[in-house]
Amino acid sequence: MWVLKRVQIERGYNNYLRNFASNVTSQTGEDGIIEKIFSIIPATTRCCAEFGAWDGKEFSNTWNLIHNRNWRAVLIEADQDRYAELVDNNRGRQDVLCLNKKVDLEGPDCLDNILAGTDIPVEFDLLSIDIDGNDYYVWESLVNYRPKLVIIEFNLTIPNDIVFIQDKDMSVNQGCSLSALIELGKAKGYELIAVTEINGFFIQEKYLSFFDIPDNRIDCMFDQSKYETKIFQLFDGTLVLEGLKKLLWHGNEITDEGIQVLAPHERVYPDRVREGIKQSTRKRSFISLCRGMFSRSFVKKLWIYKR
Repeated sequence: MWVLKRVQIERGYNNYLRNFASNVTSQTGEDGIIEKIFSIIPATTRCCAEFGAWDGKEFSNTWNLIHNRNWRAVLIEADQDRYAELVDNNRGRQDVLCLNKKVDLEGPDCLDNILAGTDIPVEFDLLSIDIDGNDYYVWESLVNYRPKLVIIEFNLTIPNDIVFIQDKDMSVNQGCSLSALIELGKAKGYELIAVTEINGFFIQEKYLSFFDIPDNRIDCMFDQSKYETKIFQLFDGTLVLEGLKKLLWHGNEITDEGIQVLAPHERVYPDRVREGIKQSTRKRSFISLCRGMFSRSFVKKLWIYKR
């Protein structure tokens, strides 16, 4: 039986803002991290926007700011039923604008144009994007507005060293890697300052020095290993599965046998296959030679007998 174990590599050691994680309505500690960030760089507009707001409360990254810190907000939700709940949960708040919009990546319903129809400042304090798929493209499409802090969802099962961006299709729900968001953030003038299991926190680069993060490269900020599914190959063609052995959002088990490409009898080291072919060829040549010799000897004896 083989030996298989994972050697732990230290990662995420500069993600110190994660120590302030706590939830009021957020999912994985975002509320506490947001509070800490705005204690380091105070909010200037006290305005936020959330795209994929759901009912405005469940797993919301802005509820605490709106209802406990008296921030103004633009909340956007595409689902009609969730939008009705969103309105109910913010009833009486004249400074909270709820929009039932399906955001497109371009045209009149892109995020830039939707925000242009509101009174939110160009440099508002916080944008939260959580739409389970095209988050990358929505942030990419935002050109005319520069929020101070962007909180955006990524696919935590994609390894740190992989840049993955799903198809640019609003009907697809696959997500993108944190590495892809880091590249996009840098192109837009943002730097990674904190990570939870599902969200990256990106600050305008001019504020990075306020956070005393000596190295914000991805492995220094996020340890993704417990969510990673690794597959590697053995010499004989066997595939070995290590790490997370289930589909995280579906619950289905991923099995070692289920990932195999070769049938058990085909899992043979190629050199052994070639050696087997050589041996088989030599055997066939010997048999053919014997048959040839027998045939010639038999014919010769038959010719002598007839004489």
